[in-house]
Amino acid sequence: MKTPHIVTSKNVLGTLVAGLLCGGLLSAVTQGIGPVAAANAASSYTLTVESSPENSITDTFNPFLATGGPYGMGATGLIYEPLIQFDVVAPPKYYPWLATAYKWSDGGRKITFTIRRGVKWDNGSPLTPADVAFTYELVKKYPAINTGGLAMTGISTSGDEVTLSFATPQYTNLQQIANVPIVPKALWSGVNPATFADPHPVATGPYMLNVFTPQGFSLKPNPYFWQKGEPKVSNVYFPVNTSNTVDTEQLFSGQLVWAGNYIPGLQQKWVAKDPKYRHYWMAATGSVSLEPNLTTWPLSVLAVRKAVSLAVNRNLISVEGESGYETPLPNASGLTLPTYKDWLAPSVASMKLSPVSDVSGAKRVLEQAGFVMGKNGYFETKSGKVISFEITDPSAYTDYAEDASIIANDLRKAGIDATFVGQTVSAWNADVADGDFQSVIHWSNGGISPYNEYNGWLNSALGGKSATGDYEGLHSAAMDNDLAKLATAATVPEQTAALAPMEKFVAQQLPVIPLVTSAAWCEYNSTHFVGWSSPSNPYESCQPAEPTNEVEMLHLAPRG
Repeated sequence: MKTPHIVTSKNVLGTLVAGLLCGGLLSAVTQGIGPVAAANAASSYTLTVESSPENSITDTFNPFLATGGPYGMGATGLIYEPLIQFDVVAPPKYYPWLATAYKWSDGGRKITFTIRRGVKWDNGSPLTPADVAFTYELVKKYPAINTGGLAMTGISTSGDEVTLSFATPQYTNLQQIANVPIVPKALWSGVNPATFADPHPVATGPYMLNVFTPQGFSLKPNPYFWQKGEPKVSNVYFPVNTSNTVDTEQLFSGQLVWAGNYIPGLQQKWVAKDPKYRHYWMAATGSVSLEPNLTTWPLSVLAVRKAVSLAVNRNLISVEGESGYETPLPNASGLTLPTYKDWLAPSVASMKLSPVSDVSGAKRVLEQAGFVMGKNGYFETKSGKVISFEITDPSAYTDYAEDASIIANDLRKAGIDATFVGQTVSAWNADVADGDFQSVIHWSNGGISPYNEYNGWLNSALGGKSATGDYEGLHSAAMDNDLAKLATAATVPEQTAALAPMEKFVAQQLPVIPLVTSAAWCEYNSTHFVGWSSPSNPYESCQPAEPTNEVEMLHLAPRG
């Protein structure tokens, strides 16, 4: 994803050596291949993947823990599998996975999945409908892992089928329902899934853990994988890189094959030197916003949020912060456009966002709200309380760090005392989940409709301590009710009508402050591997992060 720890070439070399030892070279040596051939095998057939800089990792492969290093790096998405996979760049396309089919009943209050026969866990034991039902029982019992906010009222099995029941219709919630990673009942019974590390994962995916070290880990093919002949890539290695700077160095030098990071200057500095094999694709799959903590002053004040939105220069964020990969959001609803253009309600179509900073407009809003300019050049209350807040994001996410610096500079010009504070990725993840921040730059959920986007922003059930959404701390019964109504809409016109009040709420109340599109970061070197998705063949987003990376990986094969 995002970055500024600059490491020395010695550290880069150490990371590379660790990658070879834990990845292709170790595999080759254990198979009795000579040293020279082993080195060639590592460079030609080890697919090195990096999608999230990490300062350090532990062997935590729990697929429910989004704060775990392997999860952010994309590894758990190649190990654990859901019932259905979704193509987020070509909504509403999907792929039957551990479920071969699904059907709605009771007006969308029940969904029945037909579980695929013949699937085995990577220890050789069979996957059963009981495992699927058990997994959903875990999600129902433990709110901390219920990242989709699924309000299930019942779970039952009958033959090859598993039926989930809800109190209200769930038509637009298919992706959140079917994207739950399925875990084995025999191994997860008796553990707390919200805290279980899962250092020795057993799952149904194409890969299983091979060798783990704090510097990186390798995956090897699952011999029991249900898709016969897959995967075709035999060695996968995830290095622990501390920043996008390291990712850039490794991508440019050929050490990194597949990256999902913000890397400036790709076209001029990388692609142009070998355009036949070097490629990138930044599909817009969500929206980036400045998410204010609505429970603390001053961002709990609507006038302050309006002033912030007016003062922000979205063009500058796009061009300088995101190198043009992420474009300014044109509509105040925050809807990802043009991806979700079919869902933009006519009543909010005219509610535009300014692409440039409107400093005078921002000052006027604050003055009209009763704030006065202080001697220090910042607006304050009549009692002398200065409008001041921090924007916190990982220093390792270099684009977000630059975005935050740009925003802070814009706001100071408008009389708002804003500063950027960098954190480690792990500390930031924990603070965002606990609401221990004043404001953060954050991406939205993507999906096969805007439901996931607005659900992540507005669903109060996802907020609170250990939040998985609603990070800003919104508590709106009206929005919760509107989300429930949206879930009853089965067609795009019905969904657009149901979305209208939520789009208007975001535009007028600014629970989040829309900035730019959110790119599905993807850079890849096709010298040794073919089959990548692209704008002309958008079978998936190409991003090496879960939950979309498994579909991409299974299309890849060594170049013949």
